Amino acid sequence: MKNNPNILLILTDDLGFSDLSSYGGEISTPNLDQLANNGLRFTQFYNSARCCPSRASLLTGLYPHQAGIGEMTEDRETPGYRGYLKNQCVTLAEVLKEGGYHTYLSGKWHVGERMPTERGFDDFYGLLGGFASFWDKKNYVRLPEGRPERSYSDGEFYATDAITDHALDFIEESRSDEYPYFLYLSYNAPHFPLQAPKEDILKYEKIYEKGWDKIREERLERMKQLQTVDEDMQLTPRSEYWDRDRNISGVNPAWESIDPDRKKDLIRRMAIYAAMVDRMDQNVGRVIENLRDHNELDHTLILFCSDNGACAEWDPWGFDDWITTSNFLHRKEDLDRMGGPESYHSYGSGWANACSTPFRMYKHYSHEGGISTPLIAHWPEEVKRRGEIEHYSGHFIDFMATFIDITGTSYPDEFKGHKILPMEGRSLMPAFKGEPTEPRILCFEHEDHCAIRDGEWKLVKIKEKDWELYNMNNDRTEMNNLANEYPELVEQMKQKWGDWAARTDVYPRSKVN
Repeated sequence: MKNNPNILLILTDDLGFSDLSSYGGEISTPNLDQLANNGLRFTQFYNSARCCPSRASLLTGLYPHQAGIGEMTEDRETPGYRGYLKNQCVTLAEVLKEGGYHTYLSGKWHVGERMPTERGFDDFYGLLGGFASFWDKKNYVRLPEGRPERSYSDGEFYATDAITDHALDFIEESRSDEYPYFLYLSYNAPHFPLQAPKEDILKYEKIYEKGWDKIREERLERMKQLQTVDEDMQLTPRSEYWDRDRNISGVNPAWESIDPDRKKDLIRRMAIYAAMVDRMDQNVGRVIENLRDHNELDHTLILFCSDNGACAEWDPWGFDDWITTSNFLHRKEDLDRMGGPESYHSYGSGWANACSTPFRMYKHYSHEGGISTPLIAHWPEEVKRRGEIEHYSGHFIDFMATFIDITGTSYPDEFKGHKILPMEGRSLMPAFKGEPTEPRILCFEHEDHCAIRDGEWKLVKIKEKDWELYNMNNDRTEMNNLANEYPELVEQMKQKWGDWAARTDVYPRSKVN
C-alpha cells in the first residue's frame, strides 16, 4: 500500500482553455507552468460544459446524467436530472477509500444535498454550493463537524488561501501513517463573484487596456509557439451570446467600438479575474513546495483541469447582481472598490471569448470553447514525457479508470447494497506514456446544447439551431460547417448520439431532433 502514489486532483472553476501561460495566456501562472514543463499538457481533453455535470463526471467515471446530475442541483424527478449523486454510482473517494487511501476534499462540492463525507471523503473543508463571496468565511464549512479548523481574524480570510490552508493540513494529517492519500483540491476561483486582493488586481490593469480583440490575437500567436494549437489555426470570429432567459442575443462587439467609460469598467473586471487565477496559482505553488520539502513530489500524481469553459454570463458587459443579472457601469473612485468585499461582478461574454481563445462559445455549450479544458499531468516517477504536448481526446470520465489502474483498487459491481453502473471512461496511462490509443466516441449534452465526437468528426448544436458537422483534424475551431456536404454522416452521428442519450438518461427530459 505504501508504494501506491498519492493523488492530487486540482480542479479550478470557470477557467478558460488559454488562461494559463503554459497554454498561451498572459496571466502569470509560474507554478502551474512548472508542472506543465515537467509533465504533460493535453490539448483535447473535455469536461461536461458546466460545474455540476463536470464534477459528477469527474467524481464517478460516468456521464453526468448517469450519475443523476445532467443539469444542476434541482431535482427534476427524472433519472438523469435528480440533482444529486445517485446510489447507482460510486465516487473516486469511495473507491480509493476501499483501497486503503485517506480521502480529502478541500474546496467546492456542488453535486447535491448528500455531503462529501457521506460519499467517501474522510474530511472536507469548503463550499457546499456553487458560489459565494471569497471574503466571507461563514460560507465555508468543515466536515465532519468538530474536526480541527483554521481560524481567521477579520479581514484575513480569502477563500482561495483558506482552501489551500486546509488542504495542507489534510496532507500533513496523512503523514501520520503509511497510507497514501487522495486529495481533491477543488478551487472555486475564478468563478464569480470576481473578487481578489488589491495587490494582485493591480498587476493586470495595464495589460487589459488593449482590449479583448488584441488579447485574443496575442494569445493565439503564443499558443502556436507553444504548440498547444496547430500552426495554421485561425482565430474564430467574435462569438455570439444569449441572456439567461435566451430572449436577448447578439455578437460580442469590437473593442474599439466601446465607450471609454465602459472600457475602464471592463478592464477592471478582467484584471480581477486574472488576479484570481494568479492567486490560485500562488496557492498551487504552496502545495508543490510542501510536497517537495517532504520529498513527495515525484511520488504524487498531480492532475490540473477546469470544470468548464470560460463563463460568458450573460452579455458583453457582465453582471453585478446574480438574481436580476443587472449590470452597473462603474466609474472613477468606484472602480477601485471593484473586487473588494462589498463588490459582486462577472466579466461577461467579451472577455470569456478571449479566455476561450481560439475557440467558439463558452461554458454551457458543447462547442470547443465550452467543453475544452487544459489538463496538466505531473508524475515524475511515471510520466517521463517532460514538457510534451498530448493530443489524445480524453474526458473527465477517465479519471476513475486511471486511478483504479494506477492503484490496483477495484471498481465494484455493487456498493452498500446498490448495483453500480459500469465505468464509462478509459485509463489515461497509455496516453501518459505516449502509447497507441484506440479510437473512441465521446458525447455531450447540457441544456439541449449537444455534441458527439467520433474520431476526427464532431457533430454539435446550440439549443435553438441545427446540427453542425466539423472535422477536428483540420477545423477544431469549428468554422467550416460540413453538414450539407455529408448528410449521411450527420444522420449516422445523430443516431449514435440518440442511442447514447437514451442509454445514459439524457432522455426523457432532453430530446433533441
